[in-house]
Amino acid sequence: MDAFPKPLPASIDDRDMLTGLPGVDAACAWLDRAGQDGFAQAMLVGLHRFQSVNLAYGKAAGDRVLAEIARRIVDFAREELGTQGFVARMGGGEFLVASTVAASRERWQWQAEALARSIARPIPLAGDQLRLAPRTALLRGQPGERGAPVLDRLDQALLSLQRGAGRRILWADGSHAVRGRSAARLEADLIGALDRSEISLLFQPQFTVADGRLIGAEALARWRHPELGLVGAETLFAIAERGDHISQLSHHIAERALAEAAAWPDDLRLSLNVTAEDFAVGDLAAAMRALVAASGFPAERLTLEITEQTLIADFEACAETLRELAGMGMRVALDDFGTGFANFRTLRALPLDALKLDQSLVRDIAQDPRDRAILRAIVAMARALDLKVVAEGVEDAAQLAVLNEEGCAVFQGFLRSGPVDGAALAAMARD
Repeated sequence: MDAFPKPLPASIDDRDMLTGLPGVDAACAWLDRAGQDGFAQAMLVGLHRFQSVNLAYGKAAGDRVLAEIARRIVDFAREELGTQGFVARMGGGEFLVASTVAASRERWQWQAEALARSIARPIPLAGDQLRLAPRTALLRGQPGERGAPVLDRLDQALLSLQRGAGRRILWADGSHAVRGRSAARLEADLIGALDRSEISLLFQPQFTVADGRLIGAEALARWRHPELGLVGAETLFAIAERGDHISQLSHHIAERALAEAAAWPDDLRLSLNVTAEDFAVGDLAAAMRALVAASGFPAERLTLEITEQTLIADFEACAETLRELAGMGMRVALDDFGTGFANFRTLRALPLDALKLDQSLVRDIAQDPRDRAILRAIVAMARALDLKVVAEGVEDAAQLAVLNEEGCAVFQGFLRSGPVDGAALAAMARD
């Protein structure tokens, strides 16, 4: 995806110092422009009772939480909305997410619910597991509608939600979203799609920093629903979570990805994301052993990507499972590094082979000396621990040049390629 958010005139580029996101004026300008070009749909997300976080843990801790929430929102928008999405911080614990992607009311609400799920994941804080409950106001703008009235209507709806109890999503036009398909129906649709192998895969290519050689790809899931259209990973997993089908979905993705990867050239690696539910349901090590054996894909060419969030429920049990998987030859990468609260205990206890830098750490490394210094420190630490550093979200040549100078090993991002299907990846490998 393009640099997030889209460029705006310097006069209204009022970036928030904490999150790096645009502010109210820039949001209003973006909505003005979207209205002139057609229409935009928007959601205003508010962190319910966020002030209690500052009171309980202090402002510095509250700022860290806000930065983490901003990262989750940006990641969601990049995944679900692509280049037609926009994110801004509106002040305090409120964020705007907007898009010019055509979508039904039903789909926009499902995306809001998926984003809420992402925001509500626990955040380690001072020995606690902080969970925030977002409230979300939704709106589909009209062609030619100005940004200020859109923001005003969203603000009024969010205020109503914040004052009330129970409801977490409200349409700012005063109506309730009447779904053409109920949550239960969507869950049934998903089960049917899994049975019929309708969940498609894309692969995010990965390249060496030094010479740009294709060395592997990360598997990503997509679902083209007959009524909702293309459903991205966050929304897909939100639907799966409602029916307790995350482990089934994850198993399906792994099975399909391994089957496709078995036909790849011998020097290409496959990366699979592992969820907390994968650890919690059944014997993950035995399941992965069976999947690898059935596919014929060598375990030595498989990398399992985990996040800190994955490990929260039972760190020691997860670590033991990962050690068992590493004993089979699989590699383990800690994903989204730099956005959470990973410490040396985490790095020492896990059988890690790589750290994947979140794109928020890569975005400004060519312009901001502080970001470059942070990158240098991470690479030095990784080298001392014999870990590779993989950079996500690389979008321009200047970023890549810095990564090369600082000693990063691998990168992925739109500079070289966005996600592609299996055939396109095979063609890239032949070139």
